[in-house]
Amino acid sequence: MPTFPDDIYTEPSNLDGATLDNLGPLRRMAGLWRGEKGVDVKPKAQGPKTQVYVEHYELQPIDPQTNGPQVLYGLRYHTFIHKPGLTKMYHDQVGYWLWEPATGTVMQTLAIPRGQIAMASGKASADADRFELTATRGSLVNGIVSNPFIEHAFTTLEWRIEVAFNADGTWSYEQDTVMQIQGLAEPFHHTDRNTLTKVGEPSPNPLAMRE
Repeated sequence: MPTFPDDIYTEPSNLDGATLDNLGPLRRMAGLWRGEKGVDVKPKAQGPKTQVYVEHYELQPIDPQTNGPQVLYGLRYHTFIHKPGLTKMYHDQVGYWLWEPATGTVMQTLAIPRGQIAMASGKASADADRFELTATRGSLVNGIVSNPFIEHAFTTLEWRIEVAFNADGTWSYEQDTVMQIQGLAEPFHHTDRNTLTKVGEPSPNPLAMRE
């Protein structure tokens, strides 16, 4: 079990406002990215279907956040995905990537316009070349919440993402969404993977620009 301080209100007095300097393993994700070789394996009535996709991923630093003594540095993100040659949204997702230096914890929050939200977390070193986060249905700290139809028809049991930083400056992810689909005896693994190449630099967070 984690150990928390007795004083849950007092915020640190020497907070460093330069988020880009305090993001730990997330520093290499800051910026604007594009990936053109995404692969999605999703459920259909006829069976699994493989779809390739193009992804535009923006991650911008936010001011450091405090929960009393807890300090989080983070990136606000938006990823927009479409099929090659089309502009119609295939997938849209927003949220935050967060780093807690004191505990070596990475967190990702996400919201998608299908009526579903989640938060996943995992441990990593500040200079990690890869890390993995997980979220589980029913957890109060790394959980998944779905609208009534998704919960009924495509019950999401677990979501897992692994991020790897590559020697050429790109970064890759592989994620697995485990669903119990109505009418199927075994859980279905809805998988996605892509490699992202930087196309733009991040902007400093507001506090860093004022200092």
